[in-house]
Amino acid sequence: MKIPEQLYKDIEVIGGIDKIIEKLPDENRMIRQSQIYDALSSPLRLKILNLLSIQPLCACVIQKITKTSPSKLSYHLSVLTENNLIEGSKEATWITYSLTELGKQYVLTKL
Repeated sequence: MKIPEQLYKDIEVIGGIDKIIEKLPDENRMIRQSQIYDALSSPLRLKILNLLSIQPLCACVIQKITKTSPSKLSYHLSVLTENNLIEGSKEATWITYSLTELGKQYVLTKL
């Protein structure tokens, strides 16, 4: 494969293609990033994250606001929980959901 001359020179200045490869994150980190981005690909899950950035909430309040069926909401909450974006704390028979530190990093700032 022929690389354009100027690009080849620029790559050599930084140590060559092997140096570029060394700077890539490891495969496990890229897999983890992909999983998080997949969890963030749903508008409903993003809405839940934004709701929880305002206030920790129980599922019944999230359901009322999002107008989502209990089973659908349960699925989306589990995806967010499995990816460490939210966490639930149990109080008697209620679970109150809140953002994790990782979840806070992915809440969109208001423009």
